[in-house]
Amino acid sequence: MNNKELLSSSIHPQSQNMKLELNTESLRDWKLQSDWYSPTRIHNNPVEYDFPGDRFIPNRSLMDLDQACTLLTNRTNYPTKCNFSAQYRRIMEGNLTLDSEGRPFRMLVFRGSPKSSRKSIRYVDEIRRDDEENFGNKNHMNQERKLPKKETKILDAPAIRDDFYTNIIDWGKNNILAVALGQELYFWNPVNEDTRRVLKTESLNDHPSSISWSQDGNTLAVGLARSHIQLFDSQTCKPIRRLEGHQAMVGATSWNGHILTSGSWKAILNHDVRVRNSLVSRLKAHRSKVCGLKWSETGNLLASGGDDNVVYIWEASRMNSAQFVHRFTNHVASVKALAWCPYNFKVLASGGGSNDGCIKLWDTQQGTCITSVNTEAQICALEWNTHYKEIVSAHGYSITRDARKNMMSVWKYPSMVNAGDLTSHKGRVLQLSQNPDGLRLVSAAADETLRFWDINGPVARTKRPYSSMLSLNTSYIKTIRNAECPWGKCGHDTDTACEKCSVEVCSARQFCT
Repeated sequence: MNNKELLSSSIHPQSQNMKLELNTESLRDWKLQSDWYSPTRIHNNPVEYDFPGDRFIPNRSLMDLDQACTLLTNRTNYPTKCNFSAQYRRIMEGNLTLDSEGRPFRMLVFRGSPKSSRKSIRYVDEIRRDDEENFGNKNHMNQERKLPKKETKILDAPAIRDDFYTNIIDWGKNNILAVALGQELYFWNPVNEDTRRVLKTESLNDHPSSISWSQDGNTLAVGLARSHIQLFDSQTCKPIRRLEGHQAMVGATSWNGHILTSGSWKAILNHDVRVRNSLVSRLKAHRSKVCGLKWSETGNLLASGGDDNVVYIWEASRMNSAQFVHRFTNHVASVKALAWCPYNFKVLASGGGSNDGCIKLWDTQQGTCITSVNTEAQICALEWNTHYKEIVSAHGYSITRDARKNMMSVWKYPSMVNAGDLTSHKGRVLQLSQNPDGLRLVSAAADETLRFWDINGPVARTKRPYSSMLSLNTSYIKTIRNAECPWGKCGHDTDTACEKCSVEVCSARQFCT
């Protein structure tokens, strides 16, 4: 028989019919699914596959050769006396030899699975990570929530400005707390309690009005009352650049990568700090001063709040067009407090001023208000808890019956049920900020104190390196600025607080004059 005869016999209709009339029992022995050998399914409803293959030639890229070799070579010696039946043993073996997607393992794989949204192979690391997250969340939710009864540390903050329209503290990713006190700006290191003065304005009419750390913690942006912005290096603590463009006090700043967004009277400016001519866009929508700015975690949306009682949502890709995405007008007072939800990136929380007192949650995709809670007090700041599904609000003047006056309140998300209140401050709480790991919260108030709270996580059982100056019975106050050294008042020259006279000895000797 020549080659032509061989070719004609291979495509003879009778031979094709023989191929189609396969014994289904033999196919079941190979554990093939009906989708893969049914002529009707193949011709009438074609299916796209992740890894196309042949019906008779296995696809080695889809085969687990190690597992197949183990199953073929290893033989289990079953005991002569066994209480399990052969059927039960086969079921157990089948469950123990599943593939990565939970289906029965096949030694010979002829074609990949139909295309789907899920991965063809689920890695062990992904399974372990998902299990740890589910286990951790379940244990975390079952824990009883206990709020601290008092602060863990107090810092004296003299000359802090009691101004609702300023933002004067920020805790950076470098674990440095920046604080504006009157005309001066300070860096405070919570590890060694080192305090450094970075800036002092020359004019009495000029002062830091807004401070914001960059996302990498290398640069601090300081907006000033004289309408300009100064950038400071975190290592050298020296100014590195000056940005112009505003006509009034810079009341709010927020970073998005290398873009610095600042707000002032009726204007929002975007500066690209990498280039010489830094001003890249100007947004004009607010009819009064801009007192709140916050970029989302994803960096694609910007929220702005102003003294005109309006919240605007801007899209990063449309900044040049100066066209906002949403405009929320439900508040009836100034909106300074803005915070993006870390659990749902499309949710924004906003808080109204003294004539409003409402916390509102917004769906920034749909442009709708999800919920609103009336706190009956001025809302100066909002901060999400990254360890519990909660949001913390800082309050000032009360609207009715001294409700939440000068308090900090914790609200559960998404029910917005009050979980507790913190009442240590004697003046209105102007601003909140978290440390890098989200376990500590600092509050700045008009009573000229900074108070630190273990509110965002479990109470630490080990002694923290920056809490050595605290007594077990009394929370002593330590100034963040140069103060008169109390040595000699009681005769104690140690570096610990005197329990008899309740005077803390200054440990930062380099600041004593």
